[in-house]
Amino acid sequence: MIEVDGRQQPPLGMAPADFLRDYWQKRPLLIRNAFTDFVSPIEPEDLAGLACEEAALARIISHDRPRDAWHVRTGPFEEDEFPGMPHQDWTLLVQDVDKWDADIAALLEHFRFLPRWRIDDIMVSFAAPGGSVGAHVDQYDVFLLQAQGHRRWQIDASDSPPVDFRNDVELKLLREFNPTHDWLLGPGDMLYLPPGVPHHGVAEDACLTFSVGMRAPSAAELLGDFVDTLAAEADDRLRYRDPDLAPPADPAEIDVEAINRAVEALNMLRMNDPDRLGDWFGRFITLYRSAGEVMPSGPERSRIEIEWDLDQGARLVRHPWSRMAWRSSGREGRLFASGQVLPLPASDAACIANGTALDGEAYRALTQTGRDVVFDLYRAGHYVLDTDEGDGDLGG
Repeated sequence: MIEVDGRQQPPLGMAPADFLRDYWQKRPLLIRNAFTDFVSPIEPEDLAGLACEEAALARIISHDRPRDAWHVRTGPFEEDEFPGMPHQDWTLLVQDVDKWDADIAALLEHFRFLPRWRIDDIMVSFAAPGGSVGAHVDQYDVFLLQAQGHRRWQIDASDSPPVDFRNDVELKLLREFNPTHDWLLGPGDMLYLPPGVPHHGVAEDACLTFSVGMRAPSAAELLGDFVDTLAAEADDRLRYRDPDLAPPADPAEIDVEAINRAVEALNMLRMNDPDRLGDWFGRFITLYRSAGEVMPSGPERSRIEIEWDLDQGARLVRHPWSRMAWRSSGREGRLFASGQVLPLPASDAACIANGTALDGEAYRALTQTGRDVVFDLYRAGHYVLDTDEGDGDLGG
């Protein structure tokens, strides 16, 4: 089964455990009515305005059909560009829209069946009729939610699809694409694609599509950061040694024994401590692919003032670029905040990492250590004080 109706069990059409068992990183799934009566929280004009912001990551991809030529331009764009755009065959894509728009970010609550630290961002694309980014393949899981209009999706779900790229375009487009499935998606329909599935989406009319993408670091990226961490923390006294050296048959030869000693020297740097390994990964994954930095904004308030405001109904709202996760470490916990590791009780770490905002009740439930950590994070810019229901929008 590759197509289900999601109305009875939104947004997957089945229990999350069943989806993870049968589809996650295994095979595609089209979910009709994943979000019943869905109304997009953002309009194309809003997306165009965001694409003009200096800090936004935006691209316009145009397709010259007669020549099958593709053109890519990167933002920020000028506002007066959009009224003069062609009526067809182009797409505007903006990354990290969940960091700019709280209503877009709220959609992530529907994906709590996944670890939050695995979710990268929500990219929003507007496509004029015929707009597309070409047939391509991603190396990460993605949920494609149709928000406005209609887009036709084709996928190649065969066992060994061709994945060679064209060499005549700057995009990584497939040289050959042989679709096995063809669907027209309307508002509220959602297509899940595991890594490595070739796909091609074309707008039937002016449309918006939300792409919920995952963080999936490559083995090379993991290894590179891991080795950098090992090297930075290494004891300089750990060196290549050869106390068993014998007179060489050829002094210019690197023999098997020398290679084995080099391996022994490398093995001395292995991170065998689970706590060190867990701390490394927590730091790495809360920094991986982060396009923005957390910085303090506005005048800093004293801790007494912060706690008084929380007692009066204010909230500490997490900065949209602040990434948090936690893990247990014996009886204690570790909170990871955009590359930092902060020891504190596990219950505090879980509360802080899971909360996009802390009200007075949640703050008072923390231990003294937890409250100390929250205040330090506030001073570093991970939180702003929201004293009014309409305040606290941090944008980019």
